[in-house]
Amino acid sequence: MEVLTESLAGLGAFLLYFSLSLAFLLLFKFVYVRFTPHDEWKLVKEEKNVAAAIGLSGSILGYAIAISGAASNSVNLVDFALWGIVALIAQLIAFAILRFGFMPKIVERIEAGEIPAGILMAAVSVSVGLLNAACMTY
Repeated sequence: MEVLTESLAGLGAFLLYFSLSLAFLLLFKFVYVRFTPHDEWKLVKEEKNVAAAIGLSGSILGYAIAISGAASNSVNLVDFALWGIVALIAQLIAFAILRFGFMPKIVERIEAGEIPAGILMAAVSVSVGLLNAACMTY
């Protein structure tokens, strides 16, 4: 019984970090679809736009990867929350760099349902999430 008690000693911290992670994912989705000039959620739900679904999924995955790095490396909940915000900003910057630097017509292409544009958006988002998570070690 002592082994079980010791194993579950961190359950409270787990629940706090996990709950905050889920809240951050919801916040990210809310902020991201308002930051982009096209409403991916509407494109996915109402128009069944596969390119938008791929791009949005990649963005959420990229952020989830980054937030997992923040959770793994943070020293407390405040530290985790601050790095969660940094990760959110990094994902928004990644979108802006792709849109204004590398593919100025990405928004129009996703709205038109061009799957390669959605895949590129997803790949950039996941890549930034991986880099973000890796850089959160200290």
